[in-house]
Amino acid sequence: MKNNEQTTEFLFDKVNYKFLLIAIGVIALGFILMSGGGSDNPKVFNEDVFSFRRIRLAPTVVLIGFGIAIYSIFKKSK
Repeated sequence: MKNNEQTTEFLFDKVNYKFLLIAIGVIALGFILMSGGGSDNPKVFNEDVFSFRRIRLAPTVVLIGFGIAIYSIFKKSK
């Protein structure tokens, strides 16, 4: 009688998944940095929408996160 055991083999190594989780965290941080800046009164405009954090820093953090995700996908296994 044959022993039909299936071995589960993941597509990536453990290191790739760690980089992917780091990338997801960095992307989430970028979106958190983008949030806010609204106004309670719709007739009052809040200039905080155009702050450095929302216009420059947050999109850069998100793009860095996407770069880390791409790196985690293309990283070769040993």
